[in-house]
Amino acid sequence: QCGVHIWKSEERVRYTLNPYEDRLYQSMSVQWSNGVVPGSFFGSHIFQHFAQLLDEWAAGDPGLLKYFGGESLMTKSHGESLMSFFKARYKIKGIYFLDEPETALSPKSQIELLQLLTNAMKSEHLQFVIATHSPILLACPEAIIYSFDHIPVKKIDYEQTDYYRVYKDFMEDRNKYIKG
Repeated sequence: QCGVHIWKSEERVRYTLNPYEDRLYQSMSVQWSNGVVPGSFFGSHIFQHFAQLLDEWAAGDPGLLKYFGGESLMTKSHGESLMSFFKARYKIKGIYFLDEPETALSPKSQIELLQLLTNAMKSEHLQFVIATHSPILLACPEAIIYSFDHIPVKKIDYEQTDYYRVYKDFMEDRNKYIKG
């Protein structure tokens, strides 16, 4: 709906296909208040493919890596390479779709990403749509949280999220979860 390119890794044969993954856009509408803006989609499952392609391109033009801190994303840990990508990308005006950006991030790095997103959102030129399981990222100030566990989709408060409740409950009494 937003004209955002989605990086895809090499296609593989799948046992079953998710009938909804390529049709979500059909149930959404998009309105631009100040004209169309560029954007991007981030999915942790395709980031490795992007990092490999970037490395191949940098073999011909090493200057491309300046955008990501001057180093190949392939020479860093997965979490460090993600943070380099986020820090570079989220300085640019646009709408950004993130699918579980926390998957390779430690809690400390998730807090760093939360701070990055919070500061980036102060700009009226950036907007984020994030699918996450992270109670840290869900804590983003002024975030509007929608639960897809309800039909129809429902707006909920931070403290109503399963992720907040599970983590809070675990931190308050971890022993009740340890069986054995």
